[in-house]
Amino acid sequence: MDQAAPVPGEGKKIFFLYPHSVIKDEMLDILIMAGFETYTTADSGRALKLLGKFPGSIIFINIDEHFTEKEWEAYIRSIQEGDATKHSLIGILSYNQDTKLMQKYLMEMRIQCGYIQLKLGVQDSTKIILDALAANEARGRRKYIRAFCEDDAYATLNFKDANQMFQGKIFDISSTGIAARIENLGEKAPNTVLKEVQLKLHGSLVMTDAIVMGKRRGDNNVYILLFDPSRLTREGKLAIHHYIKQCLQKYIDNLKV
Repeated sequence: MDQAAPVPGEGKKIFFLYPHSVIKDEMLDILIMAGFETYTTADSGRALKLLGKFPGSIIFINIDEHFTEKEWEAYIRSIQEGDATKHSLIGILSYNQDTKLMQKYLMEMRIQCGYIQLKLGVQDSTKIILDALAANEARGRRKYIRAFCEDDAYATLNFKDANQMFQGKIFDISSTGIAARIENLGEKAPNTVLKEVQLKLHGSLVMTDAIVMGKRRGDNNVYILLFDPSRLTREGKLAIHHYIKQCLQKYIDNLKV
C-alpha cells in the first residue's frame, strides 16, 4: 500500500545510517540543540523499516563502509523506488572526494540532501547538513525537541521552597523546560520562581531556577516548569541536550518495526 506524504508543517525525523564517530560524538548534539529530531542506526534493514514507518523522513548514509559502491547504489535506489520509502529524503556522508562519485549521487540519482564531504571538518560539515535540513523544512513549525522520560527512574529534580525540601519525577524535557510530578507542593501562582532547582539526568547534574507556568490538565501534581535562561550555564544546556539525545535514541532503539 502506498504511504502518504508527511503532513506539511510537521517536523521530520532524521536518521544517520552507520554514522562516522564524528557524527555521533559531536554533530548530533549540535543538530538536537538546533531543534532537529535526530537518531542513529547501525542496521540497514531496520533503517528501511523506520523510513517506511515514518514517511518523509530524512536519512544521511555513510557510504564509506559495510557495502560496496554498487551495493550502496542498489540500496539507495531501493529507498527511492520502494512504495513505503519513496517519500524519504537522502543525503550522503563520505570522506571520498571522488568528483565522479559525487556527480553520480547528485546528478544521476538526484539525492536531495547533498553529498557531505567529511574531510571539510566538523564545523563545515555540520553547517552543510544544517543548511540541507533547513532547505527541506526538517524542523517544521517545531522550535525545540521534547523527549519523554517518564520511565527513566534517573530523571528527577529537587529543590527547597519555604525551608522545605521537595523532590520530583521528570516526565518530559526540552531545552526550555520540563513537566514533572512534585508531590505536596500545593498551589503556585503562574510565574512563581523556584530557586536552585537541581535536575538529575541519568548521572548529569544541572542547576537552574525554574518558573512555574501551571499544572498539567487532569493531574494537580504535575507541574509545567520553564528554565530561567539567565540561570542556565552553557554546560547545563549541553547536559540537557545530551540527555534529550539519549532519550530519543532509546525510543527509536526500542521501537518495534
